[in-house]
Amino acid sequence: MIKAEHTLRKFWGFEAFRPSQESVISSVLDHNDTLALLPTGGGKSLCFQVPAMVNEGICIVISPLIALMQDQVNVLKNKGIKAMALTSGMSYSDLDAALDNCIYGNYKFLYLSPERLQQNLVQERIKAMNVNLIAIDEAHCISQWGHDFRPAYREIKILRELHPSVTFLALTATAKKDVEKDIIQLLDLYQPKVIKQSFKRENLALRTLKSNNKYQTLLRELQNISGSAIVYLRNRKLTLDISNFLNTNNLSATNYHGGITNSEKKDRLKQWLDGTKKIMVATNAFGMGIDKADVRKVIHFNFADSLESYYQEAGRAGRDGNRAEAVMIYNESDTVLIQDLFLKNLPSVEGVKYVYSKLNSFFRIAFGEGEGETFSFNFYEFCQHYQLNTLLTYQTLQTLDRASVITLTQRYAKKSEVQFIITNKQLLYFIEENPKYEPIIKAILRSYGGIFEAPVSINLVQVLAKAGTYEKEALQLLKELDEQGIITFEFSKHDAQITFLKPREDDHTINPLVPYINQQKSHKEYQISSFLKYVKNDEDCKMLQLLHYFDETEGTPCGICSVCSTKQTKSQKTDFKSIKEAIFFQLKQSNKSSHELSEAIKLPKQTLLQVLSLLVSEELIMRTPENTYKIR
Repeated sequence: MIKAEHTLRKFWGFEAFRPSQESVISSVLDHNDTLALLPTGGGKSLCFQVPAMVNEGICIVISPLIALMQDQVNVLKNKGIKAMALTSGMSYSDLDAALDNCIYGNYKFLYLSPERLQQNLVQERIKAMNVNLIAIDEAHCISQWGHDFRPAYREIKILRELHPSVTFLALTATAKKDVEKDIIQLLDLYQPKVIKQSFKRENLALRTLKSNNKYQTLLRELQNISGSAIVYLRNRKLTLDISNFLNTNNLSATNYHGGITNSEKKDRLKQWLDGTKKIMVATNAFGMGIDKADVRKVIHFNFADSLESYYQEAGRAGRDGNRAEAVMIYNESDTVLIQDLFLKNLPSVEGVKYVYSKLNSFFRIAFGEGEGETFSFNFYEFCQHYQLNTLLTYQTLQTLDRASVITLTQRYAKKSEVQFIITNKQLLYFIEENPKYEPIIKAILRSYGGIFEAPVSINLVQVLAKAGTYEKEALQLLKELDEQGIITFEFSKHDAQITFLKPREDDHTINPLVPYINQQKSHKEYQISSFLKYVKNDEDCKMLQLLHYFDETEGTPCGICSVCSTKQTKSQKTDFKSIKEAIFFQLKQSNKSSHELSEAIKLPKQTLLQVLSLLVSEELIMRTPENTYKIR
């Protein structure tokens, strides 16, 4: 630990570790497989970066987010530490050269995604590296019970085969006990040391606000904030609308979502980080790995899909340890929307069997055949051919992928692009005159912002689902709009590949999955019901509710959440009423001084003087020339 502390001071400029960081780093340096559960803002990256710098060799870091990997690599490079990330789009020769550098070039960190790890070339080169630590970030992604489940995480254990003696460190910010168990089992951790910091944030006030006018409530919450803020939404188009709304009301805001270009993301993030824009309006594509200390408020304008996701996003407030707030603004329609959005598109057993049957028919796979065969796959053509709901079908294919019946590989080399080249007002006139285009136009406008200013990449799966149409019809309408000078439209198929991992046996292939499919459905229902219960429970401390969800059974009310604050206000009102009644009872008998009242009521004089001052200002009592009080 002496070397670790020296490394911390030399490269990061900190004098000491946080207690939880010190425990994790000490465990790793003692060569223990370790599972670290630290809340958002707990400084997880240092838990693997410092031990990797102390020991000879390179640290392999598995992370699900390309942007986060690149950000950490840039930070390390700025400190003079050699690090690289294997990003998407690298040619074979570039990948080959990069891996050679990791073997011979004294690199300390190699970041890669779990999907990239599946490549034979990558595995072979990692086997030849002098690896000192294997760190798995966002380790909850390995569990089907964790949010953001990623099937490729199940294959990370190949690293255990490549380097059986190397220490594993798994890190996550949100994990219940069933997820912890999955992480340990699926990563094959050997007698792991589990280090868990309480999820309680003493400085974070959790508030839920039911509002009939969410926009005005949002304005009120963002007035006069001392630092910066994040507003989370589920809809890309809404990020632009809300950002414009805030700027119109003299609040400095920008927006961020997965549909903007990398340069736009970089510029907007910089504006927010340097304080040029105080408010970031964003989808959940924003925030992972963003470490900004002065975020005073995180506001959810739409519901998250689970308490895990919500608390991870809310935890981005108050990382400097000062008072901060996580505010959820909602109305009754949000309750209906979350159930429609997340529960109605859950695949049933019958639905999975039907889609699997049609998938085999689509590729003309004979009974007992197909295992190991790979096909190019046009998702839209498949849905159109069998008149399938696109969102539900996509979820079904994801279920088959997670259950290792198929592997679905999406290849988004170039997405379709759309730009409206007439004004908003002209477009409204056009829709009135040409109503057949209304569904497809509105579906695009509701999903994407900035589409009048520049070409925007669109996801046809989402657009088709919202427009309630099929690919062939939608493409014809978009082509016509292009020809009429309403839009510019460049079409590019979202190519995919499907590999069948099991021979076709129809129901016999799917029947073993029935418990899994039903469990997935019941688990999502549990997550949604737990989330709604949290939102609507105004009796118990909000922080305690969250801690109990994450299996922390002990704790005291936080005193600062919306529930605790309301109870304190009610208590203060009750106390004031009883003191007021006692004062009037005494003054009805005779005029009395403050000292005499304090003695008679048995109340601290300072408290009594505050109430007397208020009663005088309300002209209910008055002071006499003799320095006593009497009823008016």
